Amino acid sequence: MSQQDDVPTPPWERPRKRQAPARIPLTRERIVDAAFVVLDRDGFDKLSMRQVAAKLGVAVSALYVHVDDKDELLRLMYNRMFEGVDLPDPDPETWQEQIKDFARSGRERLLRHRDMARISMGHVPFTGELLPHIEKLFAILKAGGLPDKVMAIAGDLLSTYMEGFTLEENMWRERMGEASWQTISTETENYFASLPPDRFPNLVALADLMVGETNDYRFELGLDIIVRGLASYSVSPSAPDGDEAP
Repeated sequence: MSQQDDVPTPPWERPRKRQAPARIPLTRERIVDAAFVVLDRDGFDKLSMRQVAAKLGVAVSALYVHVDDKDELLRLMYNRMFEGVDLPDPDPETWQEQIKDFARSGRERLLRHRDMARISMGHVPFTGELLPHIEKLFAILKAGGLPDKVMAIAGDLLSTYMEGFTLEENMWRERMGEASWQTISTETENYFASLPPDRFPNLVALADLMVGETNDYRFELGLDIIVRGLASYSVSPSAPDGDEAP
């Protein structure tokens, strides 16, 4: 202890005021970051500008300097999902696997945040930021020799499959709560297997297959069915025999 430590401060000397911590500037990026925190914590139905402002420790009015309204916030969250996504150059020899990789990575991004599939289903990617991404997807489909009429809806078909599948995954995850998927699938399988076989022969026969596989397996099988269907319209020289467009 120094000699001055036990000496009281003279009344004519005011103690130095503690400096307030530097305030981090509010930006669109920080607002979107906070919105994802609220989404993961509370879900889509409770996501609001007020909750985002509370997470950031600011007044709601401060958000409107950077974001017009909740609709724009949702659009920014949707656009964020595509950041860092770079589709490969189209390859006529591997276009089917390129499309599958596109769908796999899309599902992975949708699963990173709770209810992200609901946000995605409410938006279309025809914005200035995302048009180059869609253009490249069409280039891959064109490399597969798909007719224009098929190409025109193929992208939407793939998005609908990814979003719908992921939405169902999220809904079942929340519905099951603490129950394990193994418990649910076993109980469901036992129920189907116990049905009268004379009235429900197919349900009984497929009891162990309808719920016994993982979501990854189900997604891959559905994706393979879709891509094979698209390939059946291919008019490219590399298309398998009999797979040309009707």
